[in-house]
This record gives sequence, C-alpha cells and structure tokens, in this order.
Amino acid sequence: MDKIIVHGGRSLSGTVKISGSKNSALPILAATLLTREPCIIHSVPDLSDIHYMLQILSHLGAQVERASGTVTIQADKVSTVAPYEIVRKMRASVCVLGPLLGRHKEARVSLPGGCVIGDRPIDLHLKGFRALNAACRVEAGDVKVFADELRGATVDLEGRQGPTVLGTGNVMMAATLAEGVTVIEGAAAEPEVVDLANFLGKMGAKIEGAGTRRITIEGVKELHGAEHSVIPDRIEAGTFLVAAALAGREVTLRRVNAEHLNAVTNAISDAGFRLHIQRDSITVFGNGSSLPVHLITEPYPGFPTDMQAQMCALLSRANGESSVTETVFPQRFMHVSELKRMGADIALEGATARINGVARLSGAPVMASDLRASAALVLAGLVADGTTEVNRVYHIDRGYESIDEKLMGLGAEIERVKNQL
Repeated sequence: MDKIIVHGGRSLSGTVKISGSKNSALPILAATLLTREPCIIHSVPDLSDIHYMLQILSHLGAQVERASGTVTIQADKVSTVAPYEIVRKMRASVCVLGPLLGRHKEARVSLPGGCVIGDRPIDLHLKGFRALNAACRVEAGDVKVFADELRGATVDLEGRQGPTVLGTGNVMMAATLAEGVTVIEGAAAEPEVVDLANFLGKMGAKIEGAGTRRITIEGVKELHGAEHSVIPDRIEAGTFLVAAALAGREVTLRRVNAEHLNAVTNAISDAGFRLHIQRDSITVFGNGSSLPVHLITEPYPGFPTDMQAQMCALLSRANGESSVTETVFPQRFMHVSELKRMGADIALEGATARINGVARLSGAPVMASDLRASAALVLAGLVADGTTEVNRVYHIDRGYESIDEKLMGLGAEIERVKNQL
C-alpha cells in the first residue's frame, strides 16, 4: 500500500493544469448505457474510481477503449446485472441503475456498502424511480428496479441534507426514455449535473432547467451516440487554491471554470489572499498568513462539503479563531484528529469545528480516512516542520490525478513510496 511523504517548508510557484471532473465523468460514462451507438468522452481523469466504472461497464457488456484522456464506449448489447464483486469498491456505481432502467426497463445492482464520512442512502434514487412507475426492492444486498413502462411524473428529490447529486442524475437518465414529461423538484444544481444534462442533450434528450432546483425532462423514444468533453474538476481546483494559499508565492491554475469556484475563491479571499480570476484561470498570491474565516458547508452554490477538510488545514494556520460547520455530512471530521497530531488546535462541537490558528505545524505519521481528508493532510504537510507521512493514500487516488506529481511541478518536495507494513 502506497504512502505519500511530504517534506515541509518548500514554497510553491508556477502553473498547474486541472484535470477533468471525477464527479462529472462517472455519471457521464454510465449514461453511455442509454444508447447502442458509440460515445466518445474527452478529459476523463486517470483515477481509480474511473477505472472501476470502466470495469463495471465492461462487465455489463460494453466495449470500452481508452487512449490517454479519451474514452470510447459502445454499449450495443448489455447485461442488466452488476454484482457485488464489481461494484463494492465505489459508491457511485449505483449511477448505472438509471440508464439501465431507462433503456431496458430493469436493472439489478448490488449495493456498494457504507462510507466513512457518513450514511449516504439511495432512498431518494428509488423514490424517483418509483415515481416513474418502476417497482423497487432491496433483497440480499441487491437493488432491483423494473417496470413494464416508464411514465413521466413529478418528484421531489430534496433530502434532509439537501438535494441528491447522484440521485438527480440517476432519475434524470432514466427519465430521458420515459413516456411523457418528468419534473424533478428539489434537484441538485451542481455543475456536474449540468454537465451530465449537456451530454444527454447531445445524445438527443430533451432537458430544461439543469443548474436550477427544477429540471424538466421530456422523454424520447431513443438516444444516439455523442461526443463530449468533461468539465474541469472544481474540487481539485479548490484543493490547489488552498495549497497555493498555504504554501505558495504565486501559483496559477489553468483549465478551470472560475464560475464553478465562486464559493471557494470567496472564502480564500476572505482569508486574506489576493486572487487574479479569469474565465479559465486563477492565480493565487500567497502572503504567508491567513485571516480567520467562518464557513458553513451547503449544497451548490454554497461552500462545498468536499472542500471542508482542505479549508480546515488552511485555517489551522490562521491568525485567530475560525469555525467550519458541516451541514451536508455532519460526521465528516475524521481528518481533525490527524491534523491535531500535527499540532493543529481544533475542537469539535457537534457539527462545528472550532479552529484556533497556530504558528507552526509539525510533521507526523498520519492516516487518511477518506478522499478529501487525504488531500487535507498532504496540504498540511506542505507547511509543517519536518516530514509528514500520509498513509492509506489509495483514498487520494480515487479523486486526484497525479496530485504528488503536480505538487512536485510547483516546487513541493514530495514522494510516493511503497508502504512495507
């Protein structure tokens, strides 16, 4: 098992290119199951989660070809059963339910299991499928959905912690081939949902309102192949913005969509860092000091939960007391104990982390608990005295394409080694 070793104290400068969005690519790849014709997807990041999705599509019978960042998929004849052994490693595998139900009117997909950041059930996905006239049941660890025909309906997908991103995409994909009109109220407005809707539109789907809380889908008889480029990954971009603020002199991010990052750039600006923002690039000017900030995570366009851990790392060095309140996944603070091992002064009060900035962090062996926690620990290591060893970095490979190489390109002293334990 690999670990990442970070030698702190090196200043970052230069330019980094942001990869395609993992959270866009996964449902877009699944959406290729909606047609028999070939689909070509560009800017697909090289990540373990992407590898798992392509394995699932291959297992279902799709022909998959990959060349660099481009994936070509033709799902001429596919199975409707995805067993546990191929879906267990990735929760997003449930997003094949919608396209299989839409095209074949049935699907059987094994539940992939729990998540360390908290319970993330698929009840809203099933609520949406039932509204479309599908029967749904869970037995022996499998989700089974089937219908004689799918019929358009109005369904509210707002959950207790806000809209469901994967659920919105799943129901939207199934509804593209349903009879009549489907209206999703309480829809997720994330850019990744818009990207999926744009791809489906290129396939011939009729979708309006993506990016708002109300999406309307007019069902069509069939969809055709299409070519599409995945949007830049706003969470990877946000992570590098924090890295630049923590340890940078002048760092420029290229291939970004600045509009998708407003909540993050506002937070970094509030923390006292100067930014030069253009449509497809952002430059951060580090000043070695952060002001305290008070953040609350919210569904898009609010501050993203996927940037919470990284901001905790930044604010651990702020001049004063900050707070970060997690409303989307209240249990998502596994990184706090590891940051405290590095000298951070953080106290948890329910779903709020109260962070008293310290003058210095110290390198230490730490354990990554999830994808974004992994990134936060690497970022903290950039400014810590001495050496930080981040173990279980298979988490980070789920969502960051070559993060160690990209940081090295900016001047960080970082290495990936095989863990002998």
